[in-house]
Amino acid sequence: MKVVIFFKNILKIFLIYKKQSINFLIITINPNLLITKNEPKIFYGGARKGDLGGPLVKIKKLTKFFPEKKYGFNLVYLLSNNHFLSENSLKLLKKKKLPIILNQNGVFYPGWFKGNYQRKNLNNSKLYHLADYVIWQSEFCKKASEKFLGERNGEGRILYNPVDTNIFFPKFDVSRSNFTFLITGNIRKENNYRINSVFDAFKEILKNNNKIHLNIAGFLEDKDFLLAKAAKLKIMDSITFIGKFTQKEAPHIYQNADAYITLTFQDNCPSAVLEAMSSGLPIIYSHSGGVPELVDKNSGIGLPVYENWDSIEIPEKNDLIRSIFEIMDRKKEMSEAARTRATNLFNLKKWVKIHKEIFEKLL
Repeated sequence: MKVVIFFKNILKIFLIYKKQSINFLIITINPNLLITKNEPKIFYGGARKGDLGGPLVKIKKLTKFFPEKKYGFNLVYLLSNNHFLSENSLKLLKKKKLPIILNQNGVFYPGWFKGNYQRKNLNNSKLYHLADYVIWQSEFCKKASEKFLGERNGEGRILYNPVDTNIFFPKFDVSRSNFTFLITGNIRKENNYRINSVFDAFKEILKNNNKIHLNIAGFLEDKDFLLAKAAKLKIMDSITFIGKFTQKEAPHIYQNADAYITLTFQDNCPSAVLEAMSSGLPIIYSHSGGVPELVDKNSGIGLPVYENWDSIEIPEKNDLIRSIFEIMDRKKEMSEAARTRATNLFNLKKWVKIHKEIFEKLL
């Protein structure tokens, strides 16, 4: 549906939202309000802000510094996986010379998405090429976008996700009887490999060292299976299932661990890794996607895997075991390095400052 009606100086743009199969019509824009060049007035395209999920948290961070203007806006900021504007609405915004900024979160490919990834990417590519400016979360994110969406002609830059280092900070003086590793995330059944591999490594380590523990925080779609596996491996006493948590509870969860493990394959720029680093946790990670850009050799250990767009690569168990022992030996120096790197490179103030520069450039 697209309707453009002129009433004197009032331009009404009906933008189509699709949410639970209902179309919503929104936005009244006065053209006289669109000529303000100095102050960014941002419309976020229907994306919600919240405490759970990367896109919702990102919008919450942005709106704190750049409140949303649902009318009278002069910039449109969209997330590739969380916007509700139709193609016709986007073209109309372009026609009215309203700059569109796209925060490109990632693409669909058969290695992780079992549906029609080509159709999904076709929809994403329209916005990708219409946008005036694209922000990629990592070099890997840009590489994947160019591979599956095509090369762009417009402007853009790499900007890693941020972390609020005043909220996520370490407690170096905590004494624990066991060295505690942490896994977080909403883990679907198809992503059980993220935990299965760690269970297998723990079984081997616990034969000779019972001073390690594993905390698992987040939603587990197949929790019964994971509980049964842990029981079968006889490692239940060394595992705590924390369950779902909010962003407000997250700092405490990180502070109750000594190191962080993420075996997610080809992740673009996981905020959880940045939160863990800011909390002083060394990172054990699958050396794939954008994570090697976030973690250096002083702040974590990457487990070798091959790049693969068609299937998931899982690190070798022995590599994981060796990295666990190395992290335990180098905990103090790596914790300090992780915190320093997060503070210097990924802090929220720097992220906001760069956004402001982008907005001012486009106005």
